[in-house]
Amino acid sequence: MNTNDCIIRLENNNEHREVENLIRESFWNVYRPGCSEHYVIHVLRDDPMFVKELDLVMERDGKLIGQNMFMRTVIEADDGRVIPVLTMGPICITPELKRKGYGKILLDHSLNMAAELGFGAVLFEGNIEFYGKSGFDYASKFGIRYHDLPDDADASFFLCKELIVGYLNGITGVYQTPKGYYVDDADVEKFDKEFPQKAKLKLPGQVF
Repeated sequence: MNTNDCIIRLENNNEHREVENLIRESFWNVYRPGCSEHYVIHVLRDDPMFVKELDLVMERDGKLIGQNMFMRTVIEADDGRVIPVLTMGPICITPELKRKGYGKILLDHSLNMAAELGFGAVLFEGNIEFYGKSGFDYASKFGIRYHDLPDDADASFFLCKELIVGYLNGITGVYQTPKGYYVDDADVEKFDKEFPQKAKLKLPGQVF
């Protein structure tokens, strides 16, 4: 797909390290000193729940500037059903091009592709101020709870978008994060040594 000055396409196998470095640059010192997201995608590519048809990169002037990926997961419904859904990310844009509209272009195109493939809904952790512009709402409004989160805890980070209108009608239940997202800090540290050294900084606004 061509979108003005950029192309969105599937990631090639020979681009894995370039994409991992792109993710590392984008997330470094954002949510924690250093980051783990580049190792997460490294692990998830071999996960059976990884959706290869939605392993996307954004290219501009022959250079990779963004990426997004999806994983299959489920909602364990209160009535005993298991409802297939997607989760998303890491998604990123190279730091020098953030806040210029490329992220929303990539996100909207990714969601349209997921809908065309027949997936019913996407649930994940994100900022409603950004993702709300692409149709996400609080998952609690759909009756979906985040696993292991106490009932009185703030769940404003947990978002949902139906790709098929009405897909979650009549469903309440608990969303399950794919286990592949949980990585060991020691494994992250070992993997990160394969990349150029960067300073880990404790900054205001970090979550961890």
